[in-house]
Amino acid sequence: MHTIVLATQKGGSGKSTLAIGLARAAMDAGHTVRLIETDQQGTLANWRARRNFAEPRVDTVHAAGDIAERLYQLSSEGVTLAIVDTAGGVGAATSAAIRNADLCLIPARPSIVDIEATAVTLSEARHAGTPFAFVLNQTPIRGQRVTGAASALGEGALDIPDVVAQPFIVMRNDHQDALSAGLAVCEYAPSGKSADEIRGLWSWIETRLGIHTTIVPEDVSELPVATMPVVQPSAEAFGFA
Repeated sequence: MHTIVLATQKGGSGKSTLAIGLARAAMDAGHTVRLIETDQQGTLANWRARRNFAEPRVDTVHAAGDIAERLYQLSSEGVTLAIVDTAGGVGAATSAAIRNADLCLIPARPSIVDIEATAVTLSEARHAGTPFAFVLNQTPIRGQRVTGAASALGEGALDIPDVVAQPFIVMRNDHQDALSAGLAVCEYAPSGKSADEIRGLWSWIETRLGIHTTIVPEDVSELPVATMPVVQPSAEAFGFA
């Protein structure tokens, strides 16, 4: 079993939305996936309560000492991928998740505040010896802010190849609309650009981890499409200070 943890010091970076999207993309690629939530806020648990599909299941684990044991149990049950969603900041549970992960994904929006906030998590991953990569999330479609953010993140870890995951995840309503409907973005709008980006990110992660599956993915074209409009923040909110 492989374990991915999404962690960053700053809240609001989109960890939970990424965890859900990647879980569905991994399932479509043939993985048996379990989501683990260590955040007391309960975003994944609330999403699961709105969901009409049985998978992926969400396990809530708040105690740092229980994380390694839960991962061992999931592996013994045949789970091939665990995705751990953590709270903002670096607490005991987040540190334990990073230590037990095969890859730590550090989401950051393209703002100087978010980039500066990655330093604590980066230090934690380095201390644990856990491979890591930054995920540029909630970005404008294009622009100097995105290029500058990618360069700044890469400069923070010059000795690591492929330190910034590809592709960048653009800020679109599909992500929040899917979350509100109890869906992943690949289910909500399977032919949309957001779904393509999440599938592309999962493919990048598979390559980074050196894992590939041979199971034929489920046909998501038959999944119901929901429409639940959600107000999206303006792109200017994520510009450099």
